[in-house]
Amino acid sequence: MHKFDTKVQVIKYKVLREVAKYAWAGTLLENINEIPEKIAPGKIPTMRCCVYKERAIINERVKFAVGGNRFNRKVIQVIDIACDDCPTGGYEVTSACRGCLAHRCAEACKVGAITFGSDQKAVIDKTKCVECGMCSKACPYNAVINRKRPCEMSCRVGAISTGEQKEAKIDYDKCISCGACVYMCPFGAITDRSYILDVIDLIMKKSENRKVYALVAPSISSQFNYAETGQIMSAIKLIGFDDIYEVALGADMVAQKESVELEEKKFLTSSCCPAFVSFVEKNFPELKDNISHNLSPAGTIAKYLKEKEPECKTVFIGPCTAKKYEFQRSNYAGFIDSVITFEELQALIDSKDIDVKSLPVTTVDHASYFGRIFARSGGLSEAVAEGLKESGSNFELKALACNGIDECKKALMLAKRGILPNNFIEGMACVGGCINGAGCLNHGDRNKNATDAYGKQASNKEIGSALSGIEG
Repeated sequence: MHKFDTKVQVIKYKVLREVAKYAWAGTLLENINEIPEKIAPGKIPTMRCCVYKERAIINERVKFAVGGNRFNRKVIQVIDIACDDCPTGGYEVTSACRGCLAHRCAEACKVGAITFGSDQKAVIDKTKCVECGMCSKACPYNAVINRKRPCEMSCRVGAISTGEQKEAKIDYDKCISCGACVYMCPFGAITDRSYILDVIDLIMKKSENRKVYALVAPSISSQFNYAETGQIMSAIKLIGFDDIYEVALGADMVAQKESVELEEKKFLTSSCCPAFVSFVEKNFPELKDNISHNLSPAGTIAKYLKEKEPECKTVFIGPCTAKKYEFQRSNYAGFIDSVITFEELQALIDSKDIDVKSLPVTTVDHASYFGRIFARSGGLSEAVAEGLKESGSNFELKALACNGIDECKKALMLAKRGILPNNFIEGMACVGGCINGAGCLNHGDRNKNATDAYGKQASNKEIGSALSGIEG
């Protein structure tokens, strides 16, 4: 059995797998209505009130698996019918309240929202409470808790609120498509739209003059832990891709270019994480010009391939839901043709009944060690330092690797005020970096070790040697 972190991911995977199976056979339209009952047959145990609601929700998942509403191209969307079991009470007093004499919670409350019952235990008046949380911080028993939903807690940009029907609501003026809410929702009520059918279509329509290339993110080394990375590469070819290119080679190109750009501009933020770029644009527009003008590693390697072979098609395969937003941006137009996550790759592999563990190892070795470690926090900064070193530059790099949006926000606020001591901000929206992206099969600390080991396996130990065969 494949190793997913949660059962929500398993259900999502099963839907994607069934959609892909029928799509390969050309029978999706005839069989699409059978998928919910196939995944939730009979009187199965369900997290819902009944199997019929479970099937109704799976039916909604099918809609997103086939691409969703083509007139609504937002990457992250809410399945309203699935969002009904989370508490929405805000701050609440729990049974841990001892009715103490100090009443620190009431003293901390500036709006008089806390009173006390006959047992001297605190009571919060919701009509007065402004959700500031001061009472929770003041309580010595930690008796006041915040009943925010997991999706709301996971969203570090404040894009999620509660709608009129108590469903999660996304503010797209704030959303950066990072997918943290997708991964954290215990009921799978928030999902990312899929382009898996578009990818199947590209493969089925390929020809001698129209090859389809897989652009594989370096974080692949931390996923699919039931097989060797080289076996997954073999599976990608069996799916129907003509060849595989390491996005890490694009990372090498970016590291070289960003080191030059940094020396020229003296202060720069990275452009590799599309969620981070979106965060800067939406929250710190005055720093927009400081974002590196380079495309991301995926965009860079895709552009390189399109310049060599204009008729080819490119598909990014990686851990990132925000990539589904990135490839729609105008400056990426014509370079990346579609995007799928590692979750969707697993569904594609199994839709063709490929026995991965029986496959030989396919070696894909274009990039350097430094290109491959872009996948984890701090790797980009190390690569830029190497780029400066290999160019013989004397520029003093003062890099700051920001691990997650909270750290990014702090660094950008200091940069906005002109008091940041660093001259390069490496921004990663996901804590840990791409190795913990929302589209990963599994998340955790072991992923960093796997990425570093994968980097050390690269035959090219320097950026320059990896780029020596690149034309132009």
